[in-house]
Amino acid sequence: MSIPAALARRREYCGPALFSYGFRPFFLGGAAWAALSILLWIPQYVGALTVPTALAATDWHGHEMIYGYGSAVIAGFLLTAIPNWTGRLPVCGLPLAGLAALWLAGRIAIFCSTRVGLGVAATIDTAFLVLLALVAMREIVAGRNWRNLRVLGVLGVLIAGNIVFHVEVIRTGASTYGLHLGIAAIVLLITLIGGRIIPSFTRNWLVRQNPGRLPQPFSRYDGLCVVASALALALWVFAPAFAATPFVLLATGLLQAYRLVRWAGDRTFADRLVLVLHVGYAFVPLGFLLTALSGLWPDHVPPNAGLHAWSAGAIGMMTLAVMTRASLGHTGRALAATPATQAIYAFAFAAAVLRIVSACTGDMTSLYLAATLWVAAFGGFAAVYGPWLVRRPPAWSAAH
Repeated sequence: MSIPAALARRREYCGPALFSYGFRPFFLGGAAWAALSILLWIPQYVGALTVPTALAATDWHGHEMIYGYGSAVIAGFLLTAIPNWTGRLPVCGLPLAGLAALWLAGRIAIFCSTRVGLGVAATIDTAFLVLLALVAMREIVAGRNWRNLRVLGVLGVLIAGNIVFHVEVIRTGASTYGLHLGIAAIVLLITLIGGRIIPSFTRNWLVRQNPGRLPQPFSRYDGLCVVASALALALWVFAPAFAATPFVLLATGLLQAYRLVRWAGDRTFADRLVLVLHVGYAFVPLGFLLTALSGLWPDHVPPNAGLHAWSAGAIGMMTLAVMTRASLGHTGRALAATPATQAIYAFAFAAAVLRIVSACTGDMTSLYLAATLWVAAFGGFAAVYGPWLVRRPPAWSAAH
């Protein structure tokens, strides 16, 4: 099926706008949960609040950021991108509502796991990612879009990480491998997808607005960065004490930093929608470098510094950059960062920097400020973009 034919069929959908396209429920639900879960976690962390989860406060926080929020954004991205890749009809209506309900059920089950049991909560939670992978695989295979099967491979790593997380918690009461594997999977996904969209969007804007030096096209160097990142992340997860691990991480961080320089982000300051992609991606090499330094000088750089550069920085900012851009484009609005959108970016950036500072220093004031700014960023996205995500675009409404 051609892309125009798929779009024509989508316009025939007459149900709630929220379930007309994958980005709508998952970007809105994910952003709302990213803000709410932090509001719930900080009081847990300081012992001022008890919630009915069987997980330790830090494990619950880590799981819900990676496998709760992270999986929602990945679902929204894939269910929106795959129709463009394949030209097939987007998943919408009851199937999409069912997927969204299963994601929400996972959040509730994990939150109430002392009541439903860890096994039941783990089953419901894992079922969402498995079902998402099956839906994505069906669409990619049916559309013969073979090159994007590698994205499903990374999604498989994320599923494995979630299973490992639950097994660890059930057997030992805490998780390390599962959380690290989840972060590694999303960072690798950012490396893959970012390598496509960042130079592409940058090139498109520069050609129109600021002629001159352009991003370097995808080359063997980019392939080397992806392979090196996969190796370094695997060593970080499974062999952090191996003598060569810090050096592989350090080399990968330098490779990733030069990769970012090749994309000409320094020429995009006039367009915040493009600039934020470069700023968000900058936390990828920073995470590799800080994690390497923590292996070489553990007394000076704690392991959590690099972890939060990846999670709060790369994952937080890159997902916001993708969510804002996709939401604007797919709801028929101009691709321009309004003052409200720029404030969202600024809050997220400051939150990431302060979270890294807090990890390095142990300063609680920095942690509280980071949490407040994170809530402002993701709550701001839900408040500003939410009304657009639950309503039909004017042109679509007129067509009906």
